[in-house]
Parts: sequence; structure tokens; C-alpha cells
Amino acid sequence: MKLILIFLSSVLINNFVLSYFLGICPFIGVSNKISSAFSMGMAVTFVMTITSIVTWLVNHYILIPFHLEFLQTVSFILVIASLVQFVEMFIKKVSQPLYRALGIYLPLITTNCAIMGLALLISMKNYSFLEGIFFGLGGGIGFSIALILMASIREELDLADVPKPMQGAPITLIIAGCLALAFMGFAGMINV
Repeated sequence: MKLILIFLSSVLINNFVLSYFLGICPFIGVSNKISSAFSMGMAVTFVMTITSIVTWLVNHYILIPFHLEFLQTVSFILVIASLVQFVEMFIKKVSQPLYRALGIYLPLITTNCAIMGLALLISMKNYSFLEGIFFGLGGGIGFSIALILMASIREELDLADVPKPMQGAPITLIIAGCLALAFMGFAGMINV
């Protein structure tokens, strides 16, 4: 039951974008079209899940036993960058159409602070291996939901009569704020 609560909490209540405000750059920059938001969301979900596994292993089998906890941030950055490069090379080798569809989104994942936040939160909350995986998967799905919601609203706004001074960044930031307020309605429902 605790695993399900951790998963639901990271999807809705502690959403990385709309509650922790991590990953705002791709949230604003990639949310113009639903198709690109979906592709980015799936790539981030995959990398977050793999990151949760690898960083937990690095932390518990290398850093903590050798008393190198002070290297946690640097080692997590190295792990995330390496994972993204590995995923990019693997996708390029296995599926050229998918690689072309994801395009610039894969390298952008390296600089996504939501992934770094995930790795640090797993360590700070002292999650077990399985709890960390559920937290990573839920965090990625929550990131995807936020991205797709934002893209859906922005696509509809292209057809709306938005006043000239509000077009572009102003209306995008207002929508982001409204989405964050909506997700804050879930606050306090699950304490994990």
C-alpha cells in the first residue's frame, strides 16, 4: 500500500513541476504541441525511472559505504548525464524514427532539474530501492501529465481570442500558475 501511496503522491500531490516547481524550462518550452509534450514526457519518465534505480544503487553501494556522501550531487549529475547519453545512443541505434521524433528533447533531459531533484529527494526521504522506483515512475508520469495538460491548453489558446498584450509568455505563465493552484488542491491528501 505504501508503494501505491508514494506513486500517487509523486503524480498528483508532490508533482515535480506544479508543486516543487522543478523542470519549468521544458514545461514552458516544450508545451506548445501535444505531440512534442507527449514525446518529452515519455522520455523524461523513462530517464526518471532509470535514474531512480541507478542513483539509489550508487548512493547505497558506493557513496554511503565509503563515506563519500559529500560527492552525492556530483555523482548524481554524472549518472544522469551518462544515462541520457546512453539512452540517446541506444535509441539512435535501435529506432531511427523514434530518435528523429525525439530530436532535441533527449539532450534537454540532461539539464532537467526535476531529474536531479528526484535523485536528491530519494536520498533525503531515505526511500528503499522499490520505493525509489515507484517515486521515479510516478514523478515521470506526473511530469508528463503536467506537460500534456499545459500543451492541451496552449493548443486551444491558439484558436482563442487572447488580447494582444496577454499573448505569448504572459498567458502561458498565468496558465502555469492556475495549473499549480489546481494541483495544490491535492496538498495534504497523502503524507508519505
